[in-house]
Amino acid sequence: MSRTALDLWVGIFVALGFAALVFLALRVGNSSGFNAGDAYRVVAPFDNIGGLKVRAPVKSAGVLVGRVSGIRFDPEIYRAVVDLEIDRRYAFPADSTASILTSGLLGEQYVGLEAGGDVEVLKDGDRVLITQSAMVLEKLIGQFMFDRAADTPPATAQ
Repeated sequence: MSRTALDLWVGIFVALGFAALVFLALRVGNSSGFNAGDAYRVVAPFDNIGGLKVRAPVKSAGVLVGRVSGIRFDPEIYRAVVDLEIDRRYAFPADSTASILTSGLLGEQYVGLEAGGDVEVLKDGDRVLITQSAMVLEKLIGQFMFDRAADTPPATAQ
């Protein structure tokens, strides 16, 4: 085999390897699975969003139904406002609740939608009124430690 043919095959092999890495990076990054082209936008205010990021999944019953499209702070209500893009195939009742949940113990955070019982459905631009903020692990540990210290009887001098 000549030197140029060997160089050509090595180049093809390297290009295929690079293409495979790009494909895997896109799959791991969850860039597929939801097309925001046919979605409606709703907003949900939270007291604390923890480590929620833009493009985080929005799930209902464990199924991907949308993505987080934006996060901002509202200085009028002093809360974080999360913009959700939900696939139009899924019509959620107007009294649905949104919670910030975590996959596993220390996994990625996502927004969980729990369907309500209202006959009216959420429309483009509506607000989710009932929300539950993220559980902050440091805050829970602090509360546990504070409660433990309060339960301990004071030491008596002898």
